Formats: sequence, structure tokens, C-alpha cells
Amino acid sequence: MLTTSEIRAAYLDFFAARGHRVVPSSSLVPANDPTLLFTNAGMVQFKDALTGRARPDYRRAVSCQRCVRAGGKHNDLENVGYSGRHQTLFEMLGNFSFGDYFKEETIAWAWEFATGVLGLAEERIWVTTHTDDDEARRIWIDKIGLRGERVIPHPDNFWAMGETGPCGPDSELFYDLGPDVPGGPPGSPDEDGDRFSEFWNLVFPQFDRAQDGTLTPLASPGVDTGMGLERVATIVQGGRSNYDNDLFQALIQDVARVAGVGADALAHPSLRVLADHARSAAFLIADGVTPGNEERAYVLRRIIRRGLRHGHKLGLREPFFHRLAQPVVDAMGDAYPELGQRADAVTAALREEEARFASTLQSGLAHLQHAIDNLGGAKAIPGEVVFKLYDTYGFPVDMTADVAREHGLRIDEAGFERAMAAQRARGRAAAKFDASVEQSVQVDSAVAFTGYEDSASDARIEALFHAGEAVDALAEGSVGIVVLDRTPFYAEAGGQIGDRGEIRVGDAAFRVEDTTRGGGQHLHHGRVEAGALRVGDAARAVIDVPRRRAIALNHSATHLLHAALRELLGDHVQQKGSLVAEDRLRFDFSHPRPVSWAEQRRIEELVNARIRDNAPVETAELPFDEAVAQGALALFGEKYADTVRVLTMGGGFSVELCGGTHVARAGDIGVLRIVLEEGVAAGVRRIEAVTGAEALAWLDAGERQLADIAALLKAPRGQAAERVRQLQEQAKAAQDALDAAQRQLAASQSAALAARAVDVNGIRVLAATMDGDPKTLPSATDDLRDRLGDSVIVLAHRGAKVRLVAGVSKNVTGRVSAADVIRFVGGQIGAKGGGRADLAQAGGGDRPEQLAEALESVADWVRERTAA
Repeated sequence: MLTTSEIRAAYLDFFAARGHRVVPSSSLVPANDPTLLFTNAGMVQFKDALTGRARPDYRRAVSCQRCVRAGGKHNDLENVGYSGRHQTLFEMLGNFSFGDYFKEETIAWAWEFATGVLGLAEERIWVTTHTDDDEARRIWIDKIGLRGERVIPHPDNFWAMGETGPCGPDSELFYDLGPDVPGGPPGSPDEDGDRFSEFWNLVFPQFDRAQDGTLTPLASPGVDTGMGLERVATIVQGGRSNYDNDLFQALIQDVARVAGVGADALAHPSLRVLADHARSAAFLIADGVTPGNEERAYVLRRIIRRGLRHGHKLGLREPFFHRLAQPVVDAMGDAYPELGQRADAVTAALREEEARFASTLQSGLAHLQHAIDNLGGAKAIPGEVVFKLYDTYGFPVDMTADVAREHGLRIDEAGFERAMAAQRARGRAAAKFDASVEQSVQVDSAVAFTGYEDSASDARIEALFHAGEAVDALAEGSVGIVVLDRTPFYAEAGGQIGDRGEIRVGDAAFRVEDTTRGGGQHLHHGRVEAGALRVGDAARAVIDVPRRRAIALNHSATHLLHAALRELLGDHVQQKGSLVAEDRLRFDFSHPRPVSWAEQRRIEELVNARIRDNAPVETAELPFDEAVAQGALALFGEKYADTVRVLTMGGGFSVELCGGTHVARAGDIGVLRIVLEEGVAAGVRRIEAVTGAEALAWLDAGERQLADIAALLKAPRGQAAERVRQLQEQAKAAQDALDAAQRQLAASQSAALAARAVDVNGIRVLAATMDGDPKTLPSATDDLRDRLGDSVIVLAHRGAKVRLVAGVSKNVTGRVSAADVIRFVGGQIGAKGGGRADLAQAGGGDRPEQLAEALESVADWVRERTAA
């Protein structure tokens, strides 16, 4: 019997032997495809080749593509755990032809692989074809030899990439799992049953569909097949559910081990959920997605939090989900090496998200259970409850729906949407602002940007705006916007701030305070300082050159910093935001943990080494696909034109797509110094740095500060650190001596207090106040328990606030709990606290004058609790 890994390898080898290029799985984050949230099919990375927009250097391909269906139109998340056929992550085996072979070869190879390699019984394989695809039907019957009744025409067997474009019929292969499984063959009234399991879809894109629905034959028809690895492995291995194959069973057993669940519970649905969700979370994080509140990030968060909820169902209360990353790596790391390479980052991201949700999971579930218990016969959880769980406790809506389903309930989705709409309306009201003038700019002509080469340009004023309205002129003192037909001013984009400078028309002068984009134009914001400007005037536009140069230093340094972060921390580093100003640069990036001081120094060393190399900064304009193929880094989520500007720095150390302004040589940057590293969101870190003159000023300020510290320490500047260490050691020694004195004082008080203990039903009870440092109360309590044997101790310190400590001997905790004692005493004075059965603490209190009476009542309280 073939294992899942053997089936994967056999498939790739089978088609490689038939002239197919083995193409590695692409990322789960589709490259430059805004129509998809995730890679959800094997054909995604071949979409351009299948449509003819790209021509790879091969005409046959085979792949095993990791896919996620957990968001957008393709969402199986809510079915995981309730169905044996659904997973959020799956592997899709596929072979592809780009204008090479067609139906006859595809069908013949599918039959050969299914029966000859996988060993599936011929008499149990059924197929469907499109109703009008007589060609495919003849091949199955005449060439393969299937009986006609097992080749079923079906009107749904038609595939399309969209409303228009390439499309064509498909042929699906089904396997009969046997009469003991409910269901009928495809096309029958019982086809929704599980008996006939579809395991391979052979798609034949052979038409181009026009807007009116007309189908025109393609000059080069293609082939796109897809076979779910988990499903076919289950069939080969005689299973009924996708979770029955060897890969999932190994994962489920690892999950059960982490969860502490016995072998008798391996069929528990929550173990299936955890195995599936651990796989998808690990792969998504390895592909650069981090948990968050937007799009892909929120889908990942939903997957993780749904997994945590199922762990809670299994009784898990300690952090566990991050420990499932390693079993995923063990099971799938050979096929997907990037999992092993990024295992630490995956574990860290899961641990952080787990910690973030752990504090609210239990309280949220308690709130939900209370709402369910008080439904009073209603069948839907109210929308306001669903909204509160989402807004206050971080419960994804589908997770609340999951719990509701388990109780035979549904959620009031309309009520939830009303609550969400109300919140959005409140947000809009709180953030109300006037519509930006950039949205109202309408200028027919296109602007010519000259700022890469020139710092000044002759231009013509195309339009003027004041208070959001187009005007013919701007008078002296007026604030407004100038639109030119050509400009050297860089408009804010890609993190780089807009240029400043001056626009002159004869003796008239317009001070440009910022430059932005709007209406397809460069918008020069500012004030008329002298004279007047009119539409149609000839003008001279001049940027603030020193400021532009400072910005260019920081922008070029940002590229080098990005490359250094990826080299030293890993390829998971992706830009999440940036600011390039004249005085500093700010760079946000995906990384699961703080960047240590030592790592920061190494990053600086790497960047500054590239600066000292002083290689020229090279620019080139290339087609987007060619630029990416040559290794240019495209920023995730950014939209690019067909032709892009490629910036190469440090002799190839950094190659990125960028439309900003930069230095001529890396050495122009001078030096880079990191001045801040901090976290800004889950899995996102921020670095701020300075370059050039700002870096030298920062270093000079540090030198002056060090000199001032050395003077205060009365030590030479080079010995300041050693002097600080000496003072720290002296301070520690003094603190140790003080602590010893406090302990000695507490011990002496303990000896005196022990004599005041009273016997209550065989238990020594002491409730008293102590002087000195309140931090010694716990140690004094331990000392008294040692002195008194079986005992209940309550010690109090009354200062600015009351502090209470209760201790109960181990032999007595079965009769009296320290937590109960502390609540009894604390409740009388208004102090809050809690603890374990043997030790508890409380503090505060708004009735300290009742402390003495509260302590006197302890003996009677113990007497009542321990009476026979």
C-alpha cells in the first residue's frame, strides 16, 4: 500500500518521465493576483501560461501545489471537523499542457496512473464528461475500454476562469467506495452521498468565451488537471475520510500526544480540527502571513483561534498550539523544505497569537455559555451577543457559529451585521473630515515627471485650486494647489514623503510645502508668497535640493536595510510599511520576535559595508514579469504597472521595484545607525534609523551624553561602564544587607508572634499584624508554619495600604483553604486578592479601621469550618 509521500513522489516521477517540467509549489500568497486571497488550486501559478499571456520555456508541467481554502469564495473552514472531505489546507497534484498535448494523452495517462501506479480497481472507476463533449466520451469508451454506463454525461462538467476568457469541458474520475457507503453514482438522485468519491478532474480549456457568451476555439488548447493528494491517498489506503490516510493519522496521533489524549479518543473531531488547522497555520506563516485583523491575516487568526477553541474542548488550558508546529514540520518538511527553514518563526508567531487570545478565550466562552443558557427556548444566539464576543473577546463570528451549531442553534447574522454597521457609523462620525481636494482634481492632460534627472524644470500652470474648487488665479497670501504640465517635484508615494520647494512666475512666488498625487496629477500644496499665479502662466519649478538629497539617502538606505534584514533574519521578512523623510527612515517588517541588540549591530555592519563599497545605484525599466524573473523584490500587496523601475544597489545586494528617488552611489549615504527597534503589531517589528549628517549628529549627541555621565561618575569616559558596574554591585550588596536585616527582624517578630497562637480543634491559629517591610510577610508566614506545625496563619501589614498574607499547613488544606481565609478577612476591610489552598494574598481595602476586628474573627471562623 502506497503512503501519501510515495503517491506524491510517484505522480511527479510519472509525468516527469513523460516530458513534464517538475515545477515547485508556489507560495500560498498568490503573486500579483488581486482576485485571490490564497492559492486555492494547482493552476494558479500557471494561469498566465494557460491564458497565453506568458510563454514559459516549457510546454508541459507537473506540480504538487499547497492550497488553502479558508476565505473568500472558496472557504471550507466552517466544515472542518464536521465533514471528512473538507480541509483548510490540501495538496493538489496536477499536470498541465500549454498548447501541447490534449484530451487523448491526458485521459490515457490518467487511466494508466490510476490503475497501473495507484493500483485502483478498474471496475470501481466511473467518469463524467460534459454533455456536449463527445470527443472525451469516445476516448473513455473506445480507447480506454470503459463501459458506456460508467461514462456519464453531466451538464455541470464545464470550467471557466471567469465570465469571459479561456474555458472548456472537464472530465472527472470517481471511485466507488462500496455498497456499504450511502450514495449513488454522479448524475443520480443520490449523487450527494459519499459512496462515489471524486479524486481527479481533467480540465480542457479549448474555447475563448466572449462577453455575449460566444465560444471561439482557442488556437492552442490546454490541459489543467487536479487531484487532491489527501483524498486519493485515503482511497488507495482503504479509508473513508480524508483524515484516515497515513499523513493525517500520524499528525492526529502527535496532536493527541501534545493534548494528553488517550488512544481511545483518536476519533475525536477536535483532533481532526487541530491537525488540519496546525497544518494550514504553519504553512501560512511560513509563506509570510502573520495573524492580524485584515484579509489574509484575519483568516489566519480565525484558523488559529478556532484551533484554540477545540483545544479548550479537549480540556487544554495551558499553551499548546505552538507545539503542533514541529509535528507538521516532521510530517511535511521533506516535501516542503521552507517549513523546516522557518520553523522557529512559525512557532514564535503561533505562541504570540496563542498568548494574545488565551486571556479572553475562557471568559468569552463563559459569556457565550451564559447567553445560551438564557435563550429561553429561542433557536438563535442574539446578534448583540455575537458582536460582543467579536468586539470584546476577539471571537471570530464563524467560531461563535461553530459553538452554536454544537448546541443545535444558529446565530442571528442580521443582528450582528446591524451591530457592526452601528459601530462603523460611530467610527465614521468620530473620524469625520472634509473630502480631500485630491479627489476633486480633474485635469485632462498627463503630467511629465522630470525629477529623476533634474532639480528644476520649466513648466506651464495647467490648473489652480483653492478651498477645493478650481480657480483661474491665486492671489498673494492664498493657500492652494498648483498643477503643472511637468514637474521635478516627487509626489508622496511608496513611503517617500513629497518634495518641497518653489514655483516662480516672474516676480510671483508660490512656496510648495508638500507634493501629493491626485486625479492622476502631481499636486503642489502651498501658499502664494508674492504676486499672483494664473492658469496658463509659464513657470519655473525648483525643488529644495538639500532636503531631496537627505530623503534620497534615507530611501536608498531603506533598500539596503531591507536586504540586510532578509539576509540575517530570514526570507520571512516582508515590508509592512515605511516612511522615508529627510531626517530619518522608518521600516516596518514581519518578524515574530524583537531584533536583539547584537542582531541590530550585525545589520548595521552589513549595511555600512555595502555603503563603503560605494557601488553605483543602477536603474532599469523592465516588463514586470521579466523584472521578477531576474530576482527583483516586489512588495507584497503593491500594485505595479506592466513596465516597472528596477533599483539595484550594493552590486546586487538589493534588487527592488521602486519609483522613488535615490543616491547615485551607495557611498553617498555615508553611514547608517539604528536608533529604535520596537513592536507595532502582532508579528510586526519596526526599525528607525538615521543616515548621513543626521547619523553623525546622533552619534555626536551620544558622545556628549557619555561625557556628561562620566563626569557625574567622576570617571574617565572610557571607564564609565566599569564604574556603573561597580556602583551596581555596591547597591546590590547594600540591598542584600537590608534584606537580611529585614528577614532577621521578621524572624524575631515571628518568635514573639508564635506564642500568641491559639489552639482551635487541634489547629494552631494565629492572626496578627507585623511591623517592618510588608515584603517579608510571605517569608514570615512560612517561618510561622514551620514553628507551629498544623496551623492557619494570617499576617497583616498596615501602611498606606493594608497587605494580607494567609498560610495554611499542607496537612490542614483539606479542611481550611488559604484562599477562603483571605477572602473572609479581606472582605471585612474591602481588600481584594486570592491564591492557592496553602498560600493566598490580598491588598488595598477601603475600611482599614476594621482590620483589628477582622483578625480577631479568624479563630472563630476556623472553629466553625473545622467543627466535627
